[in-house]
Amino acid sequence: MNPLPPTTTVIHRFSRRQFIQYGSICMGSGLLAACTNSNQPANSNSQLDKVSFGTNWYAQAEHGGFYQAIATGIYQKHGLDVTIKMGGPQVPSGTQLLVGGAVDFFMGYGIDAINAIAQGIPKITVAAIFQKDPQCLIAHPNPAIQSLADLKGKPIYISAAANVTYWPVLKVKYGFTDDQKRPYNFNPAPFLADKTSAQQGYITSEPYAIEKQGGFKPTVFLLADYGYSTYATTIETTKELVEKNPDLVQRFVDASIKGWYSYLENPQPGNQLIKKDNPEMTDDQLAYGIQKLKEYGIITSGTAEKQGIGAMSEERWKALYDSLVTAEVYKPNINYKDAFTLQFVNKGIEYYSR
Repeated sequence: MNPLPPTTTVIHRFSRRQFIQYGSICMGSGLLAACTNSNQPANSNSQLDKVSFGTNWYAQAEHGGFYQAIATGIYQKHGLDVTIKMGGPQVPSGTQLLVGGAVDFFMGYGIDAINAIAQGIPKITVAAIFQKDPQCLIAHPNPAIQSLADLKGKPIYISAAANVTYWPVLKVKYGFTDDQKRPYNFNPAPFLADKTSAQQGYITSEPYAIEKQGGFKPTVFLLADYGYSTYATTIETTKELVEKNPDLVQRFVDASIKGWYSYLENPQPGNQLIKKDNPEMTDDQLAYGIQKLKEYGIITSGTAEKQGIGAMSEERWKALYDSLVTAEVYKPNINYKDAFTLQFVNKGIEYYSR
């Protein structure tokens, strides 16, 4: 295993004490200092800018480019000393962590960025690593289930977050109803026990787990191919940081994008760090995740084909917002353009090969 560069640290799963700290993030300046300064490398190079990045789940292939940028020294070449703070089911939201000052950047998604504007929260999306959200619905093999529309009336296990993301869109477009919903607790057992049911998941993860545990290959519907147009695995930060230190933001975005190009070409360095941070992750799962990221064009399709990984467009953001207004998630008076900036992306593939 390649060792970490001496100026970079990866934070392992949050302890109960850290969870309490982060959950109370807005309670006092002393606590904020503890969140911000904890777990910094003892031998940091003072010439590098310290940056913390929060992920949305345990380390996995879906985070590979960020780990790759650490493992191969890309962040260091851009003058950055990056600490990755790994997420999980009990870690507070990225909005909490950003606004509270516990992280400088966070791995977000498009709908939440618009939601922040609706609530007057001063965060902004500066890049979109995933052109397609890996969110999918998974069903048992059944000749009668050939498309997403065929799940109408069937029990579907979804998370609470789905109620303000993809579920309202599916209700409008496919006639799904709330009585179909079942609570999803990130355990496939209820789905496996009920052959009439479906469940949510990531195209890169849950189908693999279901195939291993259930002994069958499930039917998978990627929501991005059915009109759910949100960006995912975005890079979010505060508007204050964009205004006060755009050079730092640009370097972090550029280095992260270059990390993703490197990871897709040779993921071994990043995978070694992922497994160090998340010992339960296996080589097979990582290989499966990378295969699906490529197969479905999660990272390099759309605008990113010419403008480079991380690309965004005003048209995509407008289409997302319009779909959420139609689904009555938001009112048509939100200035959704405040949720993102194109200042740091869309520089062309050649730019990222430098």
